[in-house]
Amino acid sequence: MNEHDVHTDPGAITELTDAAANQHTEVAPDGSSKGYRARRTLRIRVELQRQIRRRRTQLVLGFLVLLPFILALSFEIGQSDPNRRSGGFVDLATASGINFVVLTLFVSGSFLLPMIVALFFGDTIASEASWSSLKYLLAAPIPRHRLLRQKAISSGILSFFALALLPAVALAVGVVWYGAGEVVSPTGEAAPFADGVLGVALAVCYIAINLFWVAGLALFLSVSTDAPLGAVGGTVLVSILSQILDQIEPLGDLRNYLPTHYAMSWADLLSTDVDWSEMTRGTFSALVYGGIFTLLAARRFKTKDITS
Repeated sequence: MNEHDVHTDPGAITELTDAAANQHTEVAPDGSSKGYRARRTLRIRVELQRQIRRRRTQLVLGFLVLLPFILALSFEIGQSDPNRRSGGFVDLATASGINFVVLTLFVSGSFLLPMIVALFFGDTIASEASWSSLKYLLAAPIPRHRLLRQKAISSGILSFFALALLPAVALAVGVVWYGAGEVVSPTGEAAPFADGVLGVALAVCYIAINLFWVAGLALFLSVSTDAPLGAVGGTVLVSILSQILDQIEPLGDLRNYLPTHYAMSWADLLSTDVDWSEMTRGTFSALVYGGIFTLLAARRFKTKDITS
């Protein structure tokens, strides 16, 4: 018996000591154990399965499926004229299934969609730190750059899926409720249903690119704090602040440098003669901001002292 009254077998200890002494670990030229491959650690498929099984992911995707039904029910309860050919996005929502999709993107583009992207990216590293599992992932060993990259890619896949899921469900609901008629723009122009579907698809792609700055900022805050809510909330607050400043007309041309200034430029896709200038500027702005924040996140995580 030892001092803790636990029986110890001297023979077993001797066997383990001899086995450890006779075990020789081959070392590769880079200093790692022979046979170790960093690319085999934390595969995208494994990380995606982990994220999909999380309750917050299931709730977010479930809400995106439910939202178009809530909007359609709201129009059924209220008073709407399906024959309207003029007005804003809300006025034209019941003109056709495509118009209903446009309304869904319009009402969710300012807050809901940026929040979802911020949630997926802001929760990447910070959640592991809050669970005190980050240091164990790095000790697996998973290289830091690979851990950050794999989690960012997984978050990007989930974010794009969420951005595509909402208009897809809205299109199905809109066609059932309001038919597959022409898409009518606020300027009174009308386009065939097929052109409207293509325009919505391009709009989703533009929104995904435009929200790249949100993803980069959320990733940077995620590696800078151990509180997931802090990373997500901080990103959403910056987005809201940018939208508020964009409404202050005395700022003049300075508003063009705000990351949210071109967020609604996808509406130009509803015109028969599409003006690509605003979307081009919005794409460039998002790529610049997103690239800077992503590089800052990589630099911060590379030198960060991991204690959680």
